[in-house]
Amino acid sequence: MLEKNIRDLFLTYPQVLYGFTNTSYSAYAGTYRSALVFAVPYGEQLTLETYTEEAFEKGIQEAGKTVEEILAQLEKLLVEQEITYDIPPVAQNNETDLEAPFSFKYAAVHAGLGWIGKNDVVITKRYGPRVRLSAILIDAPFAYSEKITESLCPETCRNCIDACPHKALHDVRWNIDSVRSDLIDYRLCNDKRSLSIKTLGRKHACGLCMATCPFGI
Repeated sequence: MLEKNIRDLFLTYPQVLYGFTNTSYSAYAGTYRSALVFAVPYGEQLTLETYTEEAFEKGIQEAGKTVEEILAQLEKLLVEQEITYDIPPVAQNNETDLEAPFSFKYAAVHAGLGWIGKNDVVITKRYGPRVRLSAILIDAPFAYSEKITESLCPETCRNCIDACPHKALHDVRWNIDSVRSDLIDYRLCNDKRSLSIKTLGRKHACGLCMATCPFGI
């Protein structure tokens, strides 16, 4: 009944991708049996020709509103059915390790939503990387999706590599055993984005590596 109710909820959001996965690969394996992962597309699917930092940030924020809307409905459903759950934070706890307690990216891969591209973000066939991810940990079993273990990025594609203004990407194709540092100098990326905090009041959205991706266009 719980799974059907959740799937019925997502029928009202036909634009949103979602899937279920077990948590055996994560630190939450002993506490929550499953993770529901979903991907909300940005309102405007920007390309390199239409990209501006402001428009990209606006798309992120608009998708975030839909994420919050869906999470509120999921919470209501889980509370009503007295199911134990947790909504992990979207970002890292600090600027030292730059790791969130629960990786939405790896949850999305295990839930079959996409693979991790050469730009170190999840690539979906439908929208490319132009999605905002969210997840909710649930202590209940579900019909799990088949995880994706290999990149579908073409070996010769360098769009995101060449678009990165800081040359932080290593031109490496991901697989399920890859670690983040194989693909990206994530500290360099974070440091450069953080330079805008004083002027913008936030990190620079810098979505050039996503806007240039050929998937989802």
